[in-house]
Amino acid sequence: MQDHITPRRVVILGGGFAGLFAARALRRSPVAVTVVDRRAHHLFQPLLYQCASGILSEGQIAQPLRDVLRRHHNVRCVLAEATDVDVEARLVQLRRPDGRAMELPYDDLIVGVGMRQSYFGHDEFAAHAPGMKTLNDALEIRRRIYQAFEMAETAAGARERRQWLTFALVGGGPTGVELAGQIREIAVHTLEREFRTIDSADARVLLFEGSDDVLGAFGRPLAERAARTLRGLGVELHLGTRVTDIDAHGLTVRHKDGAVTRYEARTVLWTAGVEAPPVATALARATGATQDRAGRIAVEPDLTLPGHPEIRVTGDVMSLNKLPGLAEVAMQSGAYAGRAVRHAVEGRTRKPKPFKYVDLGSAAYISRGRAVLKTGPLHLSGFLGWLAWLFIHVAFLTGFRSRLGAVLSWSVAFATNARRERAFAVPDAPAPAEPAPEQKAPSPSA
Repeated sequence: MQDHITPRRVVILGGGFAGLFAARALRRSPVAVTVVDRRAHHLFQPLLYQCASGILSEGQIAQPLRDVLRRHHNVRCVLAEATDVDVEARLVQLRRPDGRAMELPYDDLIVGVGMRQSYFGHDEFAAHAPGMKTLNDALEIRRRIYQAFEMAETAAGARERRQWLTFALVGGGPTGVELAGQIREIAVHTLEREFRTIDSADARVLLFEGSDDVLGAFGRPLAERAARTLRGLGVELHLGTRVTDIDAHGLTVRHKDGAVTRYEARTVLWTAGVEAPPVATALARATGATQDRAGRIAVEPDLTLPGHPEIRVTGDVMSLNKLPGLAEVAMQSGAYAGRAVRHAVEGRTRKPKPFKYVDLGSAAYISRGRAVLKTGPLHLSGFLGWLAWLFIHVAFLTGFRSRLGAVLSWSVAFATNARRERAFAVPDAPAPAEPAPEQKAPSPSA
């Protein structure tokens, strides 16, 4: 009889692009793969803003992890959040959604937990200015955008109406630019002639950016084209500004010259800054790895941690050669890490080549028929940029049904200005306080 051989245990933290491509690389390997994520779906994060603006539905940008990996018979999925790593015992500490703790042993650990929204030390801003990193964030932003127009329709006066029709976005990167363009399109085209009291086209969209350019990572020529396109749409750009305060009625910013200005806006959206989740700090502390200011973990050229060849860090949470936090970086690094484990299992003794990122470019959608794309020396904008953007996103959407559904939704939106995914849930209003019972006068004592 043959002795039972326990397969090598590979734990992948994160079901995003890095984790998904790592699991795919291990599909035919004699290993037992466990994918851990605190959400049960794989999210196509680059299109979150289209879910938030009502073009795409949740199901078109998010698919159940179990469905995506159903043909990977050596992969199981665990719904939990990684909280710590015991590198000596090779155990990952997890917390289930019901709060129960559990442990997961590993022989190889691939970390692809991504990044979360950063408020640069002002976490109190989050209550008034949601970020956009998760599906819940996108649905909350959708509610705030469309509800703002509804509230403006029944506002008590001109000042309140202006507040509801003013949208402020903090951060001029791709997400901020894309959302700003979408809100103006909603105001000018989607909601045209739907209201009786207000003109939706009066909506102001303010975009605040700390540097001197929007889309600064795309280079000056494309940044200037993007700025011209945004201004042509009616977006007001406030460059060289720093937000110092946010509340339920607006935000306060400081300009480069030191002047402080208050802007009234009932809808403030945060699209600036990211930071590593707590488990990245826990892993760095346990392994002695260094982190940058945003919490990314410095890795060796083969994506392992110094002194820990069994641990590989991939995607947005890794720090290597100043690589950008792009989906394509996550895909390629995840696939590289998965192949490295597969080669080790197959007994290949040759040292793997260092990870090399193949830059396929960066793209940002501004409005219908207008986008910017940068790939190597090729810079595209306007309609050509939009066609390239369309091809890239259709190619990388997970699953045939997602691609087909997205193409159909885009066709409807671009041809008719209609957005089919405008439904939003309104939180229950707090019940009015009951009046205190009347106090009876004390009866005179005998």
